[in-house]
Amino acid sequence: MHFEVPVRTYSRIAPAIVAALICAPAVGGAQTFKVEKWNIGGEGSHDYITAEAGTGRVFVSRGTHVMVIDGRTGKLLGDIEDTPRVHGAALVPKMKKGFTTNAGDSTVTEFDLETLLPIRKIPVNTGGLDGIMYDDVSKQIVLTNHSAPGTLCLIDAASGDVSGTAMLEDRAPEGAASDGKGKLYVNNESTNTIQVIDQNTMKALASWPLAPCEGPTGIAFDRANGRIFSGCSKTSVVVDAKSGKVVSTITNGEGVDALGWDPAEKLIYIPAGRTGDVTVVHQDGPDKYTTVATVKTMVGAKTIAVDPVSHRAYAVAIERGPSTPPPAGSPANTRPTPGAITGVWFMAISH
Repeated sequence: MHFEVPVRTYSRIAPAIVAALICAPAVGGAQTFKVEKWNIGGEGSHDYITAEAGTGRVFVSRGTHVMVIDGRTGKLLGDIEDTPRVHGAALVPKMKKGFTTNAGDSTVTEFDLETLLPIRKIPVNTGGLDGIMYDDVSKQIVLTNHSAPGTLCLIDAASGDVSGTAMLEDRAPEGAASDGKGKLYVNNESTNTIQVIDQNTMKALASWPLAPCEGPTGIAFDRANGRIFSGCSKTSVVVDAKSGKVVSTITNGEGVDALGWDPAEKLIYIPAGRTGDVTVVHQDGPDKYTTVATVKTMVGAKTIAVDPVSHRAYAVAIERGPSTPPPAGSPANTRPTPGAITGVWFMAISH
């Protein structure tokens, strides 16, 4: 069975849930995915999304605040305020706290994971705060910063202290991942490389080219097999974490800005904001990968989060009205003013 609801019809069906079943051949049979969709409203653009494992809560960055959404119903559960130009959040369930990257004032907001109230703001003097993740082994918050030069910073999750800074080769570092053994891997979007950072010395150990990948952003680490998944526009790659060699390539859509990995089900989720879809790939073996579905989402749904307990993936897309052209006589590179937000669509992908 193959059933799709065209993206252009979504806005005419609100606020009802839109379900789309997308099937594709897979090893041993077909994979069927359902997309549930809600208009969650709210102001501000969005960037990274974070799913809290097993609770159904999803943290959605919205420019000046972070919306906390129930991934099962699309309902707003809470809002974390005063996060200027926030890009993402990292969660530390065992310590009952979370952290956000605020590029607007170069701080990290530490907040209570139960009440969602701020605990304090942690200054990070590098500037350019962007990506964020939690390393559950070292208990460090890992920041990737679009600073000059690009940097990777560590914050001790227990104390909130900035515990280390590494200089990177690119001003546009994106996602970071940990092998759980003292090494961090950073996607460098402009140089099309992965840098390997020693977590103890905070020194770069290697820089690996990712061709044919261009513009690597999202990243995940498969600790069972020692493989790195690097999300790239059109062609994503799988890298051997020992040799740095690209061992497999994955064809996907355009406009990738994150990547999701479900280790229990061995599924990689690659969202594409320009083409409005998610490529779902099964890991058949360390170096063998099969695309099992292309799930239609919406244009603008460039990031993704996967709950490894419920095995649901989440994406967000924002619809806007017509943009306003620059005034006459403006410089040639002046961008149009974006139109007003007409819909903020939260999507839950399940199978």
